[in-house]
Formats: sequence, C-alpha cells, structure tokens
Amino acid sequence: MPQINLKPLTWTPYLPPVEIADATPRQLEAMKVTPSAKKVSPYVRTLAHDPDSYVARTVLFNAIMYADGGLNRADRELGALGASLVNGCQYCANVHARQHARLSGTATTSALYAGRRDALSVRDGTIMDFAEALTATPPLADTSHIQRLKRVGLDDAEIQDLVHSIAIFGWANRLMHPLGHSS
Repeated sequence: MPQINLKPLTWTPYLPPVEIADATPRQLEAMKVTPSAKKVSPYVRTLAHDPDSYVARTVLFNAIMYADGGLNRADRELGALGASLVNGCQYCANVHARQHARLSGTATTSALYAGRRDALSVRDGTIMDFAEALTATPPLADTSHIQRLKRVGLDDAEIQDLVHSIAIFGWANRLMHPLGHSS
C-alpha cells in the first residue's frame, strides 16, 4: 500500500493569540516551553494568555510524548492519532499521523486514512483498538484490552505510557477545539 503524503494543516484561533511584541515577560518565558521545543505557533500563543497553565500543560505534555525510555515514540504517536481520530480533531490527527509515518516507516497512516483497518499489523491494530476504547465517552477500555496489549509485546510500563499518550489527547483535543479550527 503506498504511503499517503498528508499535507500539514493550519490551525486558526478564534481568540487573538498573544503577539510576541506585546507579550509580558512571563508570557515570553512561558512560550519558551513549546511542545516540540521548535517553534511558537498560533496555538502556543493562544494558550500563552494564561502562562502558568500553559507551562503546566506543556511540561506534562513533553514528559508524556517526548520521554526517553518506555514506549517508543512511534507507538505514542499512534495512540495520540487514535484518540484524535475518535475526537474528530483533524489537526492533531494530521500531525500525529505524519509523525507516526516518519518514525515508524510503515503504511499504518495510509491504511487508517483509507479506512483499511484490516491492513494494520496486529500490534498497530491492538494499539488503535485500545486508543479508541479508552477515548470513547464513557471509556470502553477494559482488562481484555490490557491483555491483548501484553500479547503483542507491550510490558506494564509501556502500557502506562500508552495510556498517558492517549489520555492527554483526550484532553488536548478538547482544549484545541473551542479555541480554533483547522484547515
């Protein structure tokens, strides 16, 4: 299956983001703690209206998504992708699909966007099943999901990392939706 080349989406805020030139010293300091440590996006500048909550959110996000050890980054991205698909967050789904494809070198992203769950590896399918069950409202994840994750090779610490990456996107998607939209 050929890899779909997903183009990045643009997120447009409903509220005016903090302008760098007008930012307070505390806002400027907070914006140095970006999720990817790479750029200060309109989303970051929107969240920077409340610099203390932005820093707390971002430190937690970074600890979950970019931690060394435990579950590999590709599987963390796959969990985030599953949550974002369930939540209908096109922007986050796009970002995490591209990251997963880059990190894993697999066609999982293509399979998901083509509606071909049957083309996923057993491991990726199990992770997606768990992400969808945990993200559902109310959550549908149960011990059978944990047992299946263990059968495809995840240990307890990796499962906890996966829960964290899925759960933070249950929250992150709901934070992003009322603050703006993607196109």
